[in-house]
Amino acid sequence: MCTVVVSVAPGAAVPLVLAGVRDEFTGRPWTPPAEHWPGLVGGRDLLAGGTWLAVDPAARRAAALLNGHGVPAPERGRRSRGELPLLAAAEGRLPELDLTRYDPFHLVLAEPAGARLWSWDGAARTATELPAGTHMIVNSGLESGEENERVAFFRPRFARAPRPAALDGPWGEWAFLATGAGLPAGDPRAMIVRHELPDGRVFASLSVTLLALAAEGVRYDFTGDPGDPAAFRRVLPERAEGTAQE
Repeated sequence: MCTVVVSVAPGAAVPLVLAGVRDEFTGRPWTPPAEHWPGLVGGRDLLAGGTWLAVDPAARRAAALLNGHGVPAPERGRRSRGELPLLAAAEGRLPELDLTRYDPFHLVLAEPAGARLWSWDGAARTATELPAGTHMIVNSGLESGEENERVAFFRPRFARAPRPAALDGPWGEWAFLATGAGLPAGDPRAMIVRHELPDGRVFASLSVTLLALAAEGVRYDFTGDPGDPAAFRRVLPERAEGTAQE
């Protein structure tokens, strides 16, 4: 993922809301979210077998991964960062690992009680408890917007947007903002991007996730059409066939 928005509101009916945009090379194969691992739901990267976001519905917990900046891991012994969300979602923490085997990353762990962020730059690990409020994490880490045009544009808008009043409530403006708020991909503030590289490869936003976590459960909506706020489909809780969706 290249953008994660986390809204922490203790005492609200839905105390944790998360939006995540996954950017990746379009030629990298993947499958949409499902229970690809026992007890864990998420989209599966078919190249390395991991994921960019994992949800443990029984624990009402989710973990999202972003690539970071820093010193890459040595080629020999390098492990895929895509296993980190699976470990964190399953265990409720970042396990004790040899992080020198992983390229730089940011890992968000979200639960109804709040959210934590771990960042690894190839040399040092930091851990941050996200306080009440609305936060944006991008490839450079937790940003407030002073030097990042995307964060400066989107974070105050997400902060003002009403959160769902219940797990099954409509997303409203969150769906519009998470799918780019209508900004063109070439806009320096854009959250939904597309870059055509000189070698012919295309790096673009491929999917958007919306999560709501509360004491009574998890709401997980997903779209592989990242520019359309009406294209989300329900992943969790599963709906009976033919049931209407907001």
